[in-house]
Amino acid sequence: MLCKIKEISLYFLYDMEYKPTIGLEVHAELKTLTKMFCACKNDSDETRPNVNICPVCMGHPGTLPVINKEAVCLVLKVGLAVGGKLADFSEFDRKNYFYPDIPKGYQISQYKYPLVSGGELAGVAITRVHLEEDTGTSSHVGEHSLVNFNRAGVPLMELVTEPVMHSAEEVVQFGKELQMLLQYLEVAEANMEKGEIRLEANISVAPQRSDLKEGSKGQTFGTKVEVKNLNSFRAVERAIEYEVKRQTEVLESGGKVDQETRGWDEGKQSTFSQRSKEDSHDYRYFPDPDLPKLNLKEVPDFDEEVLRRELKETPNQKRERFKKDYGIKESDIEFYINNKKFADSYERMATKEDLRFNQALSNWLISELSSKEKIYSSISEVSIAQTIKMYLTGSLSSAAVKVVLGDLAGSNKTPEEIATEKELFQKSDKATLGALVAKIVQDHPDVVGEYKAGKVSVLQFLVGQGMKASKGSANPATLAELFKQKLS
Repeated sequence: MLCKIKEISLYFLYDMEYKPTIGLEVHAELKTLTKMFCACKNDSDETRPNVNICPVCMGHPGTLPVINKEAVCLVLKVGLAVGGKLADFSEFDRKNYFYPDIPKGYQISQYKYPLVSGGELAGVAITRVHLEEDTGTSSHVGEHSLVNFNRAGVPLMELVTEPVMHSAEEVVQFGKELQMLLQYLEVAEANMEKGEIRLEANISVAPQRSDLKEGSKGQTFGTKVEVKNLNSFRAVERAIEYEVKRQTEVLESGGKVDQETRGWDEGKQSTFSQRSKEDSHDYRYFPDPDLPKLNLKEVPDFDEEVLRRELKETPNQKRERFKKDYGIKESDIEFYINNKKFADSYERMATKEDLRFNQALSNWLISELSSKEKIYSSISEVSIAQTIKMYLTGSLSSAAVKVVLGDLAGSNKTPEEIATEKELFQKSDKATLGALVAKIVQDHPDVVGEYKAGKVSVLQFLVGQGMKASKGSANPATLAELFKQKLS
């Protein structure tokens, strides 16, 4: 007894902190024409309840499901994109539980033999990716609950990560990268506001000894709590932060965290207990007797090389290509990765030969035009490119570029015509500008004295006076050169 007490007291001599560990389960509705095991339409935009249903997806006795081959292909493509191992053999299982929105009394899912094992995305290790069917949706009106089975049976990809994330920020970053990947691959629309992608966070908090590295013997892991009802990335972030704080407070007060499933209350900005967390044996998984085993090597459409040829460009591949081909800033590349419409437009204007033009074009596109989409969409890409080239040659000042781009909106005129009509072309003629420089030097003897005394920063004041006197038409670089010559 005395040894035990001594051992515990020594343990607490170490500096302690509480560390969260987080894993994700992500469900994404796949972009197929029909449901997972029947011919009913897969349409998330349908507003009429219970119209995309049939005896198969409603679980009527005597009906037989048929596997949607396209849904299997889409999950395998995701597996390839994240560097996972595609299964040689897979099968579907019955996951037994009873909710009003599960018409069969079980869900067809995958347990022991998923389609994809392993992989990595955004630095996060992936455990598995498998295929199942979605549930219906419930709504509550007064004392009544209504169930809409339009979504029941829709192909649902589930991706499970390893518990390797330690902050809400990491989780949100991964979630956004996955959402973007699914959209790039065109396997899912993945709109969170429509419930087409749903995240569930498995969160645990445990005391960590500062003298041990992560994963070392002696480190402990906390009790896992699953948080559901996360319908936005903001909700994901807040729910994780709340749950980490809640579990930490329970542990610090000497309590024990219960293994359970909790929901997120957006109004109260807090999690709440829903039910005790089930283990796999609670679902009584067993292979679905109505569906064939999948020997994927025997199906030509599931061949890895065939699937690779059909793969769309991933966000990471696009990042590398933009960096190599266009040489623009990483922050600009991220803008284009997240804004496909602007990325496509930029690529039609950019060139692999002139990296200076590429960066200038990107600067103007992002800073000036991306926030004015109506104006931008009414200007031809040829005119935008011509305007930026005129800026780079020194023909137009930055102020003049804004005027030209504004006037190009809805106009049939060329950038040159607008610049000529409005007298926007910068004057670089040294003979003409020389007289202007001489007058400014004469009018500002004090500033000239400061410059000659070594205060070179006043040169900008003199250039500004020149721009003002020329009503913005003088080339500032030429002015600066002339002032330096005049005052040397």
